[in-house]
Amino acid sequence: CGPGEQAEVLRNGRADVALLHRPFDDTAGFDTEDLHTEGQVAILPAGHPLSARPHVRLAEVTDLPGLPLPRWPRPDGTFPDGPGPKVRDHTQLTQLIALGRACAVIPESGRIGLGEGLTAVPVPDAPDVTTVIAWPPHSRSTAVAGLVRAATAL
Repeated sequence: CGPGEQAEVLRNGRADVALLHRPFDDTAGFDTEDLHTEGQVAILPAGHPLSARPHVRLAEVTDLPGLPLPRWPRPDGTFPDGPGPKVRDHTQLTQLIALGRACAVIPESGRIGLGEGLTAVPVPDAPDVTTVIAWPPHSRSTAVAGLVRAATAL
């Protein structure tokens, strides 16, 4: 499934376990275990004036002229209003950034594998992101329990 869809497939039973990201995903009603907490980075087109800086403030990135933040679909498939492009996946997002049509603030681990034409700049005042493994509290699956044990043992 795509970004932001994990909680819904877990809620409707299409998945037994999911990786969610607080504060973005709603973990209410699930059992969870924290796996990793990290800062965020701004993904900018290479050569953008902010790309040469050691870090940027969140307010600087959210108000960049000509590089709006993307709009991700809500659980019902509609998009919030705003100037940013409608995006559904990471590939589409990185292509729009490389073309100079958008920027994004994402977890630091998203800088791994960035393609040519993209730069990651730390955003120290952005909220930390915690990746959690989540499952329905009523689950009695030994496979889910084993996966949770393995994921938290690292």
